[in-house]
Amino acid sequence: MTPRWPERLWIVRHGESAGNVARDAAYQAQLARIELTGRDVDVPLSDLGERQARALGHWFAQGNEEGRPNVVLSSPYLRAQDTARLFRDAGGCAPDQRIHLDERLREKEFGILDGLTGIGIRAELPQQAELRAMLGKFYHRPPGGESWCDVIFRLRALLDTVGLHHGGCRVMIVAHQVVVLCLRYIIEGLTEEQILAIDREKDVANCSITEYRWTPGAADTDGEMELVRYNVTAPMEAEDTPVTREPDPIVGTRG
Repeated sequence: MTPRWPERLWIVRHGESAGNVARDAAYQAQLARIELTGRDVDVPLSDLGERQARALGHWFAQGNEEGRPNVVLSSPYLRAQDTARLFRDAGGCAPDQRIHLDERLREKEFGILDGLTGIGIRAELPQQAELRAMLGKFYHRPPGGESWCDVIFRLRALLDTVGLHHGGCRVMIVAHQVVVLCLRYIIEGLTEEQILAIDREKDVANCSITEYRWTPGAADTDGEMELVRYNVTAPMEAEDTPVTREPDPIVGTRG
């Protein structure tokens, strides 16, 4: 019988993006808005982000992961697509490996708060800042945007698809910081308090690896996915490529 879960599951945050760089500059200058034009979906990788993606590919190509993915799923956002493509081109998987785009892996949508820094929200939309402070990031849904719960809802459906079509495979998912955390919440059966504590401890690094392995259960069970590693940055460190982590501001992160 085909296993319900992948044999291996690697979850990777995309490489550093131009949005990450612009976000850091906006906070350092205490600006109200992140200076980016165009859609968030079209934000590209920075030069460093491209180096990080190649380092990740080299890491897998050199056999450091005891195998390479034979299924690659990516957020449709440009920075995630390019991370997956550069990973493949650097030998991280077979050169003809198809990269499957799935909109359920997209970045959390921030609605009217998109592009604003914490300073900008408090100045322009103080009611939303107050509401988020009261509800917390897990449940707060800005107008036109999503809460973490909304992201989790679509990711539950995504994991059902992965189990149906890729059981027993070696799967890599390339997506965004909130997606990485919400997948942990689902796979490990965590509580709101537990996943927010993980979030507070350390931000998810660009091109870091979170890995699960399927552990068989008894004859009448499906087994479970066991967390092996979280937020591992060894691929970048092996090539002296700087490790970057975008902090999670009050709102409007482009992660």
